[in-house]
Amino acid sequence: MRLTALFLAAGLVVATTASAAEAPATATADIKGADGKSIGTATLTDAPHGVLLRVETKGLTPGWHGLHFHEKGDCGTPDFKSAGAHVHTTATVVHGLLNPDGNDNGDLPNLHAGADGVATAEIFSHLVSLKGAGGRPALLDADGSAIVVHASPDDYKSQPIGGAGARSACGVVK
Repeated sequence: MRLTALFLAAGLVVATTASAAEAPATATADIKGADGKSIGTATLTDAPHGVLLRVETKGLTPGWHGLHFHEKGDCGTPDFKSAGAHVHTTATVVHGLLNPDGNDNGDLPNLHAGADGVATAEIFSHLVSLKGAGGRPALLDADGSAIVVHASPDDYKSQPIGGAGARSACGVVK
């Protein structure tokens, strides 16, 4: 009887360990405005064919805002240009989710802030991964990456950033 209980307990430990090992990788970003104050968070979850991004912000200008993954995990300057360009895998980058030649891995759909400045969205991107799975760019590579919220909406076609304007918020992906 004791031996049976021991095997059952061992089985539960193995099952629990296996479930924890299969949990998808996650990352987070504290999104800050130009004044350095936190305006929200982003949670990224690795999926088999991309990344699921959940964004929750407050204090944005009401309306649509361009949203992109940028190539460097650096939001250290007030204009957030320290985050570099969009994440990409080729030397020649063509921006735009609606552009037939688009190959910009940092492209994401726009984020909408309500009249109260609050924006919450879940977005899936098949263009990136957290650690380089499937040959997609890794957001958690040596120099990291950032999530940037722009002042204006992305038109999904114009070069180089879809007319999204100034960078109004930024969060380092960790």
